[in-house]
Amino acid sequence: MASFTDDFNRADSSDLGANWVEVSGDWSIVSNQLSPGAAGGTIILRASGAMATSDNYAQATIAATTAASHGVWCRGNSNITSGYLWRNDGTSWNLFSVVGGSFTSIGSYAAAAAPGDVAKVQAVGSTIKGYVNGVERVSVTDTGVATGTSVGIRSESTSAIRFDDFAAADVTAGATLTTAASTETAQPLTGAKTADLGIASTSEAAQQLVGSKTVTLGTALETAAAQTLAGTVSRTLGTAASVEEAQPLTGAKSATLAVALETNTARPLIPAGTDADIDITVGAPYSAPYSAGAPHADDWEVGTPW
Repeated sequence: MASFTDDFNRADSSDLGANWVEVSGDWSIVSNQLSPGAAGGTIILRASGAMATSDNYAQATIAATTAASHGVWCRGNSNITSGYLWRNDGTSWNLFSVVGGSFTSIGSYAAAAAPGDVAKVQAVGSTIKGYVNGVERVSVTDTGVATGTSVGIRSESTSAIRFDDFAAADVTAGATLTTAASTETAQPLTGAKTADLGIASTSEAAQQLVGSKTVTLGTALETAAAQTLAGTVSRTLGTAASVEEAQPLTGAKSATLAVALETNTARPLIPAGTDADIDITVGAPYSAPYSAGAPHADDWEVGTPW
């Protein structure tokens, strides 16, 4: 995974340094910001280093703005004649697919740029997005540009425009489980991810979760008996689940049993005769085979009429 940043905090100069390639025009650093000059016309700047994959983003702070075209570029080729451009023209943000120097508008958001706005363009697969200040404003599916590892800035050359704090990096897609999927039994999740199991799923028995994750089982699950949880995991059982007798819970976890559960007789939560830091509270109308006053081991807290 590649990444690149530049805050332009250095002496005024028309030489940006080895990390940049002036594809066209004369760019310079003025008062710790990037200036596209004042020569007129459209000019292009790209980072000299390439991203590692074609799934990448680029962003920059628009420190000063005017009604002229200026924005950021991702998934570009080396001379930035193809890729995706997210730019403002003084009245709206526009997302362009650029192929062989030909620009096609694929999305827009009506708002003028303001000083301090952070413009970001991102391409992951065929999903292309434009952001302003971290808020997604345009998201489209486009297959016009499938590959490209160059990132940069495109702007009209006018003294009223300044950029600051450029950043770019590869984007690694995460793992998302859909809320209505009926067969998600083999989803392997690793790394810093969240697994949100949908409330309509009926066959999620073999989800293997490792690392720092949260598992929330929906209120309509009927067969969740074989969920295996490892690592730092919080386990919440839904209020309508009816067959959850074989849930194995280990480590720093909590089990909250719903008040409507009727079959709790086979829960192997803690070994017999051990002092485990797991408390179980079972509400009414829990019944046989236990009765009030019967002996219970292992720090179990039992609600009436246990």
